[in-house]
Amino acid sequence: MTTRIDTRFSELGRQNRAALVTFVMAGDPDLAASLAILKALPQAGADIIEIGMPFTDPMADGPAIQAAGLRALKAGTTLVKTLALVSEFRRTDQTTPIVLMGYYNPIYVHGVERFLADAKAAGVDGLIVVDLPPEEDSELCVPALAAGLAFIRLATPTTDAARLPAVLANTSGFVYYVSITGITGSAAPEMPQVAAAVQRLKQHTSLPIAVGFGVRTAESAAAMATVADAVVVGSALVDAVRHTLDADGKATSKTVAGVAGLVGALATGVRSAARAAAK
Repeated sequence: MTTRIDTRFSELGRQNRAALVTFVMAGDPDLAASLAILKALPQAGADIIEIGMPFTDPMADGPAIQAAGLRALKAGTTLVKTLALVSEFRRTDQTTPIVLMGYYNPIYVHGVERFLADAKAAGVDGLIVVDLPPEEDSELCVPALAAGLAFIRLATPTTDAARLPAVLANTSGFVYYVSITGITGSAAPEMPQVAAAVQRLKQHTSLPIAVGFGVRTAESAAAMATVADAVVVGSALVDAVRHTLDADGKATSKTVAGVAGLVGALATGVRSAARAAAK
């Protein structure tokens, strides 16, 4: 089954450029502001949107995304409200791919079958669930694929040749390469190592390779776009939200514009790299 993710990567392949994938936390700093941010992302240049599902124990996330999750939880964001956010976004945008990213516990509590049906109905295209290894594919991955949702797996610098086939076995949509060892937002990736890793992955899969963790500027996004099929930016965007909040942690008139402005700069970087590569 072809998803919006597949369609978008096909379109960008014809344009000979990488995708800009933007991560924001659902409900950060509140549901109304979160929806406004989501709606602004495609207009600013985002090609694919990852939406974080707030969770109390986000073990793979650095301080910026942890703080965003806590703000969202404090604002009353739940998995049900996250899905409602996607539904509302879909009222005006039927083409931008949406990927939910998070942890298995809230999905398990919701009920896997119910979650997959609700996510599909809301307009979700794919899932990234960071704490479910390939050995647990029967829990969520295989049912998700059967429901028509892409299941995107993470590969890391420590994913060796023996482990890689298991990681790739049921992966669809794209492969998310974590460019650094550690938590989100903790370091800058080294481009030669990233380029080598992307080429290694391409020897084992025909799926697009998206690279994330550590990309914060238009310059780093442009550099990454020369070697990857997609560039993922998350911590920098949730930081952009945080920097515009008032003393009480509430959204201001600068919140949506602050995020959109950074996305616009990142998108310009990604597109400039593609043009350079096409010459």
